[in-house]
Amino acid sequence: MLPAWSMGQVSVTLNGRTYSLRCTDGEEARLIELATYVKVRAEALAQEFGSVGDDRVLLMAAIMIADELWLVRSGQDPAAVVPGMNGARAVPPPLPSAPPAAARR
Repeated sequence: MLPAWSMGQVSVTLNGRTYSLRCTDGEEARLIELATYVKVRAEALAQEFGSVGDDRVLLMAAIMIADELWLVRSGQDPAAVVPGMNGARAVPPPLPSAPPAAARR
């Protein structure tokens, strides 16, 4: 017997590796959008720094995205403030669209 809820599944490729991610049914598009944002950030870092390893690239991308979140929460515009990892000003890609209010938890 299947549970009352079902799970969606999305495949995301990042740095040449494919990951299978599960999400609540109907949230697949949002997960793809968020994963694409992370992928854009990670690919830019990989291009900037060359082969530094998947873990390091993903850590650097996570730190940069966390920095953008902190800036937004403090009312600042990340595009105007966020420096690249090498100190150069980096314009972050556009943020994914906000999920509908019913999908927020």
